[in-house]
Amino acid sequence: MTKTTGNQGRNQQPSALENFKPLLVDVAVPLGAYYLLKDAFGMSTFAALAWSSVVPAARTVWSLVRERTANALALLILTVNVVGLALSLVSGDPRLMLAKDGAVSSTVAIGILVSVVLGRPMMTEGMKPFLVKGDAANEAAWERLVSGTAAGSADFRRKERAFSVVWGVALLLECVARVVGAYTVPVDTMVWLGGVLMAGVMVLAFVVSGGVAAGPMGRILADEANKADETPETPAPAGVAQAVAV
Repeated sequence: MTKTTGNQGRNQQPSALENFKPLLVDVAVPLGAYYLLKDAFGMSTFAALAWSSVVPAARTVWSLVRERTANALALLILTVNVVGLALSLVSGDPRLMLAKDGAVSSTVAIGILVSVVLGRPMMTEGMKPFLVKGDAANEAAWERLVSGTAAGSADFRRKERAFSVVWGVALLLECVARVVGAYTVPVDTMVWLGGVLMAGVMVLAFVVSGGVAAGPMGRILADEANKADETPETPAPAGVAQAVAV
């Protein structure tokens, strides 16, 4: 009979494709849809933008229905998308529709920064699985660190807040760039440039947040988990040992 190794029961870390799948859907698909609807089907600039904007909103709704959980960040993005799309339809202004994406970034950024002030960094939920990796020892170490009972808790919590701050600031910068571009750059250019901005900001945020926060947090977590493994078990009292022997 084959033994099951300890790692087989653990949750596997998502692949790179799974991590970037939402980015591909929210950027590549709307971009391709816009040029297809505008050039191949002859739709107006505004109509092509409107129909291509439906894809990210539909993906968010489907994720909520499939997972059956109300993720605060997903709900926030969906709400801003729907409101922005409605305002754009009323005005009929394609530049307002492009600026809408900046409103999404700014709203999410403000939500992230407010969560840091409230002591519940919003980005932690997405970062935790990458550090814990489904390991029970890492999970226990994480709980000790965030509860303040471990030696490295203070430093760990500072890095946790820094991770969300980096993402909040990065998204605010993306918002400014998108809004400025929406009203100064030709619409056809801004359609693809907006995707480039989003991808660039995300890559930059991944690198910076990994260096100043996620990387150090991973080392603190590993040290805490190792300390727990190295702690010797307290021997049972003699009376208890004799009772067990009998």
